[in-house]
Formats: sequence, structure tokens, C-alpha cells
Amino acid sequence: MPVHLAAWSGRWLRAAAVLAVLGWGLGQAWEAPRVMQAAQRQGGNTPQRAQALVQLIGEVAAQDEESRLKGINGFFNRSVQYRDDREVWGQVDYWASPLETLARGQADCEDYAIAKYFSLLASGVPGVKMRLVYVRAQLAGSIQAHMVLAYYPQPDAEPLILDNLITDIRPASRRPDLAPVFSFNAEGLWQGVAGASAGDPVARLSRWREVLAKAKAEGWW
Repeated sequence: MPVHLAAWSGRWLRAAAVLAVLGWGLGQAWEAPRVMQAAQRQGGNTPQRAQALVQLIGEVAAQDEESRLKGINGFFNRSVQYRDDREVWGQVDYWASPLETLARGQADCEDYAIAKYFSLLASGVPGVKMRLVYVRAQLAGSIQAHMVLAYYPQPDAEPLILDNLITDIRPASRRPDLAPVFSFNAEGLWQGVAGASAGDPVARLSRWREVLAKAKAEGWW
């Protein structure tokens, strides 16, 4: 297997000790009425945007998983504008919940990946098939930290990459511009073979824990 594909495959080093004691497994199904109630509290255009998303989730839930990926990926890439956290939140690094992203209509790469993750969970895609992945991305002639959502049809399969930078979903072998560094979901943390730093994984995951709490309060799990 080529090095690039090996990096993306299921054969990543599992850092179970980091997460095993936290018990983040998402055992509950989402509750659309709670999501809509939380959207009402956000105010503005959030209820209308949330209703459109809830309707889409209901529609794609009856379809195969790749169709769900396309529907949810397209929704956020079309409906949300890319903006830096400094512009949206006045902070260097802020991780928004799905409804916070819908409320602002603006997001950075982490927020896109997070919103897609929870929306796909709500549509019935198993959480174990998805990972939020920090990557080194070749952007505008430089290497930058970036986040995407990876979907693994099988544990050791080449993943499909959901990215706010491009509209279509491509297998990892067609994204040579991305080098995975580490990835995570509610089940665990994996260290990429690339080995370069995109920031302290534990510090990043403290933000993930905060997002999980906000998402639970909104009714996503």
C-alpha cells in the first residue's frame, strides 16, 4: 500500500489511553424536537435554517450512506460561508456546535466538519465510521493546518473525504494535497503516520469535549 494510503487507512496507532477514561460514546439517538427548540433559543434565522437541515436529515435517512454523505456535505458547503474564527467569534480558535454554525451562517474548517459529523450521526451513519481529521493541507503554495471529516465504509478501507474546500467527496487517494496528522471521534484518538504537529491533540480534544456537551444540550445525541 502506498505511504499516502497507509496514512489514511485504519492502521493508525490507537492512543486509547487518552480517551478511554472519558466515556464519550454517543449512546442516545438525536431528538429533532429538542434541536428545533434549541434553534428557537438561538433566534434570528436559526429556526428556518435548522428546519431545512432537519428536513434534509429525514429525507436522506432513507437513502444509502454515500447519498447521506452527499446530501449533508452539500448542504453545509452551500449554506455556510467560510470565515476565520477571529471574524466570526473574535477568538483565535473556537469550535462551534451545529446550531451555532447555522446561527452565524459562517464557519471555519473545524465547524464544517463538526456540523457534518453530527448531522450524519442524526441521519443514521454510525459514529465509528467517521473521524474528524487534522491534516496538513497544501493551500495557496503553503502548508496549513486544516480539518476534514473522513468516512470509512469499512474499518480498514480507504476513507472518503468531506471538505469545505471542494464541493465533491473524493477518496483519500484523490486528495494528495492532504496529509493526515491525527483524527478523533467520540470513540477514540488516532495518531497519523505523518507525525507532524497540527497542535496538541489533548488540547484540541478539550474543545471537542466542550462541543460534545453543547451538541448534547441541543439534542444531537
